[in-house]
Amino acid sequence: MVDVLGVGFGPANLALAIALAESPGRIGSVRFLERRESFAWHPGMLLPGTSMQISFLKDLVTLRNQASPFSFVAYLGARGRLVDFVNRGVLTPERAEFADYLAWAATPFADQVRYGRTVTGLRRCSDGPRFAVTHRGAGGDEQVTRARSVIVAPGLRPVLPAWATGLDPRRVFHNIDLVPRLGALERDLPSGVADARFLVVGGGQSAAEVALHLHDTGARVDLVFHGFGMADVDESPFVNQVFDPDVVDEFATATPEVRDALLHRHGNTNYAAVEHGLTRELYDRWYRQKVIGSGRLGVHRTSDVVSAAVAAGGGVETIVRRLTTGETTAMTVDAVVCATGFHPGGLTGFEGVAPPDADVHIARSHRAVIDGAEVPGLFVQGADLPGHGLGTTLLSNVAVRAGEIARALEHEESP
Repeated sequence: MVDVLGVGFGPANLALAIALAESPGRIGSVRFLERRESFAWHPGMLLPGTSMQISFLKDLVTLRNQASPFSFVAYLGARGRLVDFVNRGVLTPERAEFADYLAWAATPFADQVRYGRTVTGLRRCSDGPRFAVTHRGAGGDEQVTRARSVIVAPGLRPVLPAWATGLDPRRVFHNIDLVPRLGALERDLPSGVADARFLVVGGGQSAAEVALHLHDTGARVDLVFHGFGMADVDESPFVNQVFDPDVVDEFATATPEVRDALLHRHGNTNYAAVEHGLTRELYDRWYRQKVIGSGRLGVHRTSDVVSAAVAAGGGVETIVRRLTTGETTAMTVDAVVCATGFHPGGLTGFEGVAPPDADVHIARSHRAVIDGAEVPGLFVQGADLPGHGLGTTLLSNVAVRAGEIARALEHEESP
């Protein structure tokens, strides 16, 4: 039995672990269950040279506790790179460096985390601790941990188009798996990745990064997206206030209609939008081809993929349709990369605490609400985009949210 049990140990629950460690109150015993075998943050997406889209000050702690020893600045000092980073003159570190920061921050909490455990069930207890969490190891062994409070951090789940489901994942895959899939293709294709042809589907930051990375390897790349052009991300300072911690309060009190309108209006601050430098680089490469009369970058605007099938020889036969004219084009490629975004993990796994037809959502307090009543001791992180705003699924608010949950845990009533 533990006092606090976290499901998942990505940035959200890592920030919570730090907040609990820095809490002035007595929390009791803390444990986390994580399906990975060790700490990692999107390892399949860490392409060389790709940068974060938020300031390093939006790390695990700084917006909550500027004196914390777990800040990104403290990490730079520990790695001996603080002055060198300052000399770069930028606010956004590269993703590989930020991933290393997260792993560095997670190391002191290794004794609180049980890696290699997949949570399979959550139910309420009739006596003693409030909850019982069932989890399974890689070998199939199943165990139950009882806890007074449970914090679920489901993370993000990759979204695949319907036409891509059920196909050979070695040839048709989401960009979350790009790095290992490219490694396998380098071994499997006769001439490696450099002589391969790829279809990249998507119109956002990830699609642009993937297309440029593949093009850099020497591969032929065809980029397919719905819009007339890839939209630049809106990075204006006033608009970026949509990620401020206190905006969560505004979303919590707004009507559903206002929330939906704001999410739609400001979606280009993060979703389906691309940093200006990347759109410029893509366009320049495309234009350079027109100058010299040949090239390896195809751009298919206002288009979508109608179908895809893995051929007997291992290639992927696709049909791409121009939305404005209905014209279709057959393309045979070596692999399809779906840079088609993510959805919040959602409130899956609550069947043991609520009937299947129950109304389940997340309160401003981050507690689960079942049929209109907050459930004491049951918290959810990062799964309620409509109710908590655009920063919910991002790193922007993990520090402040962790502090709010830590304070709530200090004051939880006994079961």
